[in-house]
Parts: sequence; C-alpha cells; structure tokens
Amino acid sequence: MSADPSIIWLGSISSLLAGLATGVGALAIFLVRTITHKLQDGMLAAAAGVMLAASFFSLLLPGLEYGETITGHTWLAALIVIFGVLSGAAALLYVHQKLPHQHFELGREGSDASYIRGIWLFTIAITLHNFPEGMAVGVGFAGGDVRNGYVLAMGIGLQNIPEGLAVAFSLLAIDYSRLKAFTIALLTGLAEPIGGVFGATLVWLAEPLMPWTLGFAAGAMLFIISNEIIPETHHRQWKIMSTFCLLAGFVVMMFLDATLG
Repeated sequence: MSADPSIIWLGSISSLLAGLATGVGALAIFLVRTITHKLQDGMLAAAAGVMLAASFFSLLLPGLEYGETITGHTWLAALIVIFGVLSGAAALLYVHQKLPHQHFELGREGSDASYIRGIWLFTIAITLHNFPEGMAVGVGFAGGDVRNGYVLAMGIGLQNIPEGLAVAFSLLAIDYSRLKAFTIALLTGLAEPIGGVFGATLVWLAEPLMPWTLGFAAGAMLFIISNEIIPETHHRQWKIMSTFCLLAGFVVMMFLDATLG
C-alpha cells in the first residue's frame, strides 16, 4: 500500500479542475450564436487526439516502466499492461451495453431506453465519456509522480474546453435554453472528479497493481476514442479535416508531455 494518502487528494482536485474546464468551454454559448457541424467535428476530433496522446505518454509508458521496476522483466510488464488495457476496454463495453444512453449523431445505444427522456440518455452518454478521463487523471499520480499527474490533468482539461462547447451547442440545437444547456454541460464534467477519486484510490490502495491500473485507464480511454468520438466525427464529409484535427490534438499533448512531464 502506498504510504502517501495525498495521492487521493491530488487526483481528486486535479480531476475536478479538469472537469470544470467543460464549463469553461460551455461559457461560449453566451457569446457565440451558433457553431457549424464542421467546427464541432473538428473540435471533438482534436479532443480525441489529446486523449489518444495522454493514453500513450501519460498512462501506457509509465505503466510499462512501473511494471518493469516491479517485476524485473520487460515482457511480464508488457503483459500486465496489455491485460489492463483489455480489461479497461471490456469494462467500458459492458457498461455501454447495459446502461442506456444516446448520442446526437449516432442515436441510442445500450439496453431498452424507451422510458427515459432523450436528454437524460445524452447526459448518461457524456458521463460515460467523462468518467474514464477523470479516472485517468487520478491514476496519473501513480507512484507519487505529481508532474505526470498535473500534465495529464492539463491535457484532459484542454480537451474538455472544446468538448464542453460542443455539448452546449448540441443541447441548444434541440431547443434547450442557453442557461440550461450551459448548466447541463457543466454538470456532465463533474463525472470526472468521481472517476479521479476512483482512480487515485486504486493507486493508493494497491500500489503493486499500478501497471494494470494505468493500462486499465488507458484502455477505457482508447475505447471511448474508437467507439464514440471517431465515429461521431467521421460520419460526415469532413473526415480528412477531422483526422488532421485529431493529429493536431495528439501533437499538442505530446509536446506538453515532453516539455512539462
């Protein structure tokens, strides 16, 4: 067990701040009349790029390093992290199949949801999206690596800004008032500190499981990127633009990790 319970506080506060960035992005709804589908796809794709880079540089690589330190074998460390990645993806798949939710472009998913209002289905979808991000921030402080945790929180916060804007305008498009759209977008970001507490607690309680925990958080994020964001941003005619926006987000997060991590 880790001797430093401050990991939980650091993970919780950092994931809360990253989640509140969703509300910062949503504030633009009071300043901008509307945004195009093209811009919305580009912003979400850039957010996916940040998440993708964060998964590799702030979760998978540290997971492999911790695993090698703990086991003394590179191949065993890789197998543990791989198991974590597959576990995280499988857990998100299970939740997505069991919990009804709705995407604006891809429609309804999960179990039968005919009795639930559409807005709550959408809120559930955003919560499912944000929880793994918060968990990743909490896990990012594994081993007391404060700098890695802060960089990861910064990256997730940056990608939450365009995400919050896109969520707010999507709600506005289905006739919600600007104030209500902003409030809902802000509240969906609060799923992240819940995930942050969960991830940081896992690290604190079971430090030897850090390679698996880091892999689990990465797998959950990779599932969201591949299963949710890329299909949402590539179903219209701006696939190439979305691809380069994803690459832009990726290199921005890579730069932050290389210079600050």
